[in-house]
Amino acid sequence: MSNLDRAPEPNVCGGRGFVVAEPVRELLSPRQVRLGESTEVRRLLPNLGRRMIGAWAFVDHYGPDDIADEPGMQVPPHPHMGLQTVSWLHEGEVLHRDSLGSLQTIRPKELGLMTSGRAISHSEESPRSHARFLHGAQLWVALPDTHRHTEPGFEHHPDLPTVTAPGLTATVILGDLDGSVSPGTAYTPIVGADLALTRGADVRLPLEPDFEYGVLAMSGESHVDGVPVLPGSMLYLGCGRSELPLRAESDAGLMLLGGEPFEEELIMWWNFVGRTQDDIERARQDWMSGLRFGVVKGYDGDPLPAPELPVVPLKPRARVR
Repeated sequence: MSNLDRAPEPNVCGGRGFVVAEPVRELLSPRQVRLGESTEVRRLLPNLGRRMIGAWAFVDHYGPDDIADEPGMQVPPHPHMGLQTVSWLHEGEVLHRDSLGSLQTIRPKELGLMTSGRAISHSEESPRSHARFLHGAQLWVALPDTHRHTEPGFEHHPDLPTVTAPGLTATVILGDLDGSVSPGTAYTPIVGADLALTRGADVRLPLEPDFEYGVLAMSGESHVDGVPVLPGSMLYLGCGRSELPLRAESDAGLMLLGGEPFEEELIMWWNFVGRTQDDIERARQDWMSGLRFGVVKGYDGDPLPAPELPVVPLKPRARVR
């Protein structure tokens, strides 16, 4: 998934200085962002108040959108560096193409995981014949320094492990939850899980006290640690929790995101994650020059040009403003 802002702000993130070591209940409101011609998303990370949760550095929630008579998602070829993209759907389909030659339709509750490493490009689009509704989330995971220059790759995992309790089915997207481990490749201690709650569910989900966590509300009416969380919003929970109370007033869908606080300080600009301004400048120049990121074949349209870099220097700082 691309950040299609034509004047993207540089985001400095990472570092442990602003990690909340104790449990908190910090509600993050989304920012509305236009994605392509017909899709509007709610951006939860980076947020004015918080930029990362563990290694999770970017979260967009979109839909449910009625695209029966629309083209749906249409994101032209664009580059990524220094991160992984996670595609997650509740409704609809997304066709993924990349510069490695991957061609894969991703459907609800299937993991599409792309590791950009040193450089990759891809496109995302709704197939011409598609379901009426499109609803999902697109997320980025920052790669640690030891793996940020790794070879790019794409994984598709249609079958994922689950954790169950009365009224709860948790699908493990990335990392591990309560002993169930996702087949997706992870480079930091992390967890991503889709939580399906039935009406009246009142459960406690086991957590790792050393992780920091956030919960994205996808649908329905639910309370997370006693806080009502509306669809399209996210509750940041801090660290120091061994369990998380969840209660559903209706059938509800949530996403649990967590991991060890990301120690390194990063610069995130447009679709690149780096450590220095030179990293970002070189990536932009390589993309515009047709170097390093490869070519996405089969997409009916031109690749996205990179926006102009800001005139102010890009410097990595802390996790929050």
